Amino acid sequence: MRTRNWTVLPLLAASVLLTAAAPPPDARVALLDAMAEELQRNQKQLKLQNHEPPYFMSYQLKEGEQAGIVARYGAIFLDDTYRDRKLYVDVRVGSYDFDNSGPEEYDFFGGGKGSSYIANKDAPVDDSPLALRTALWLVTDEKYKAALSQFLKKKADNVYAVEEPSKTASFTKEKPVTYVQPAVAYPFDHDRWVRVAREVSARFKAHPEIFDSEVRVTAERTRRLFVSTEGSRIVSEETMYGLHVMAVTRAEDGQLLDNSRNYYSPTEAGLPDDKKLAEAANKVIEELLALRKAPAIDPYTGPAILAAEAAGVLFHETMGHRLEGDRQDGEGEGKTFRGQVGKQVLPPFITLVDDPTVRRLRDEPLNGFYEYDEEGVKGQRTVLVEKGVLKGYLLSRRPVEGFLHSNGHGRSQGTRKPVARMANLIVESSKQVDDAELKKQLIAEAKRQGKPYGLIIRDITGGNTNTSSYGYQAFKGVPRMVYRVDVKTGQESLVRGVEIVGTPLSSINRIMSTGRKQGIFNGYCGAESGNVPVSTVAPALLLQEIELQRTVEGKDRPPILLSPTAGTTASDEVK
Repeated sequence: MRTRNWTVLPLLAASVLLTAAAPPPDARVALLDAMAEELQRNQKQLKLQNHEPPYFMSYQLKEGEQAGIVARYGAIFLDDTYRDRKLYVDVRVGSYDFDNSGPEEYDFFGGGKGSSYIANKDAPVDDSPLALRTALWLVTDEKYKAALSQFLKKKADNVYAVEEPSKTASFTKEKPVTYVQPAVAYPFDHDRWVRVAREVSARFKAHPEIFDSEVRVTAERTRRLFVSTEGSRIVSEETMYGLHVMAVTRAEDGQLLDNSRNYYSPTEAGLPDDKKLAEAANKVIEELLALRKAPAIDPYTGPAILAAEAAGVLFHETMGHRLEGDRQDGEGEGKTFRGQVGKQVLPPFITLVDDPTVRRLRDEPLNGFYEYDEEGVKGQRTVLVEKGVLKGYLLSRRPVEGFLHSNGHGRSQGTRKPVARMANLIVESSKQVDDAELKKQLIAEAKRQGKPYGLIIRDITGGNTNTSSYGYQAFKGVPRMVYRVDVKTGQESLVRGVEIVGTPLSSINRIMSTGRKQGIFNGYCGAESGNVPVSTVAPALLLQEIELQRTVEGKDRPPILLSPTAGTTASDEVK
C-alpha cells in the first residue's frame, strides 16, 4: 500500500503541474468560432426563404488600438488612446459568374434609397460571443436585402445592355485557408514619448521664421478576424509605429514651404533614438531656412535626375495605380493598360514587381508587408512588368480578363470595401551606373538639348494621379529639395517653387538610365478603399525629359509680429 501511495502521489502532482502550465484559451479564437457559427446559421436560414439565397458570405472583425501624442512648441497638444471594433460583412447573391456586385453597387452604409434602417458597423469591445453574433445578424440582414435588391436590378438592366463578348465573372473562386497568427506584442512607452515629443518640438522655438511645427508619435495595432462560407478562418495582427517631425514657414514672396521627416516601424524599438531625432529636427530646420532664401525658378522642361525615393513615388503614381485590377473594367476609368498584356510598356531594362511578402529590405522594414489581404487571400509576389513587357495586374477577387484568381491585393482601410491596391512596389533595373556617372549623363543630355542646367530632385513629399476617363490622364508630384545643376561648372544650387506634372506613359518611357542603389519610401496611399500602408523601392532615375510647372503662388505674408519664442536658447527648450 505504501509503495502504491508513493506511486500515485507523484502522478497527482504531475497532473496538477500540467494543468497549471496549460496556456489560457485564446479569446480571439472564441470570437472567430462565434463568427463562424453565426455565418453558418445565417447562410442556412437565408437558403430557406423564397428569395434568391446568397452564394457567398464573409465576416470580418477589425479591432484597432491606437495611441497618439502630439507636441508643438515644447508642449503636449494631444495625448490620446483609442480602441474600437468594426464589422465588414460581404453578402453576394447570384453566382460567381454573375452577382449583385458592380460599379453601381448599393451604398448600403451610406443609406441608399428605400433603406429604413441602417445597421451599426460597431462590434462589442467586450469579448462577448452572443453580442458579436447579434451585431453580425443585424448587419447580415441589411446587407442581404441590399444585395438582393441590387442583384434583381442588375438582371433587369442587362435586358437593355449589349452583351460583352469577353465579359469576366463577378467574383473569383479561391481555396479556403486556415491561419491563426500568434498574438503580437504592442508595447508603448508613454512617458518616454511624451518627453521626446516635448524635447524635439522645443528645438523649433529658437527659429521664429518657422512659425509652426509639430512632432507626432503614433502607435497602432490592428487585429483582424475573418471567416467565409468557403471555409476560410483567419486571425492576423499588424502593428505600426510612426514618428513624424514637421515644420512650416513662408518665403518672403509668400510661398508656403514645409518640410518633414517621417519614420515607420512594426516595432517600437525600430523607431529612431533621441540622437537621431535631434539630428532630424536640426536637418528640417536647416533645409527650411535654406529654402526660404532659395530663388524660385521658372517652369522647366528638360532632363532631370530623380533620387531613389522620388523615383519610387513617380512609379507609384504613373504605373502602380494604373495596374490595379479594378481599374481595368471600372466604369469611368481610363483603362490605360487594359488589353496591353504582352506589350512593351516600359523601357526594356525595367522590371516592376509588387511583393507584400517582403517584410524588410536591407534591414529596413517595409510598410506594405502583410500575410493575408482583406478578402482572405494570401499576399503574393506579382510580376507586373518584366523587362519592359506588361505581364499582369494587381488583383483582388474581382476578376480581370485573362486572370481568374486574386493575387492577394484586395486591401482597404477599416470597413471600406476592398479593391486591388499596391503593397510593396519594387523597381528593378539592368541599366545601372553610379551616382557620379548619372550626374555626368545629366549634364551631357542638358547640353545636347541646349539647356543651361539640368535638375536633381532629391526629395519629394508625395503625389497624386488621375486615372479616370474624365479629364486628362495625368499625374502630379510635389518635390521638396530641387537642385539646379549648371552645365558648365556642375555646381548645384537649391531652388524652389515648382511641381512635377505630366502624362504617365510619356514621362515613364523617357528613362535613360538608373542608379545602382535602391531607396525606400514608406508611407500611406489614399484611394477609393481608404488609406493603406505602402512602400516603394526604386533606384535613382535619369529622365530625358520632365516637366515642372510653377506651384500656386502664395499671397499671404509671413506673421507680422515676432513669435513669443523669439530669443529662446537651447537651455530654455524644456523646463
